[in-house]
Amino acid sequence: MRALTEQDIRTSFINCSKGEAKRLAIPRDLGEQPWDDLDFLGWRDPGAPDRSYLVTERQDRLVGVAMRFQPAQRGFLHRSMCSLCLTTHPRGGVSLMTARKAGTAGREGNSVGAYMCTDLACSLYLRGRKVPETGARFEESLTLEEQIARTRRHLFAFLDKL
Repeated sequence: MRALTEQDIRTSFINCSKGEAKRLAIPRDLGEQPWDDLDFLGWRDPGAPDRSYLVTERQDRLVGVAMRFQPAQRGFLHRSMCSLCLTTHPRGGVSLMTARKAGTAGREGNSVGAYMCTDLACSLYLRGRKVPETGARFEESLTLEEQIARTRRHLFAFLDKL
């Protein structure tokens, strides 16, 4: 993914107004992001604990999505799996992310949800740049490139529903 500016990010959102996009919290560490290792930039809003955002490149265009999240409700010893990168996490590591649909459907209250890594660090888990609390990911027969392609397909399927 190419390095993004604050302006790039604010103009990319498809499911919120220009005013909402102008007011949302942008990560302060954009210059320190590992852009070459990111399939999307994801972050939580420190001022609104139930809000998360992600921005990705798709067909030479940036697409940003505002989401609300709720931690997955599982038993004490159960693990949850991210539907994008298939990383498993202990309690609290996966959350249901819901995004308001774009346009009229969103204004009518319709939304789409997916279970994702709560910290939205899927790209880093895939590449071994970040390790889940459990200490490892499942060993797969797919190559890293195939795993990245699968994660992007899952992300784009989520975006297509918006």
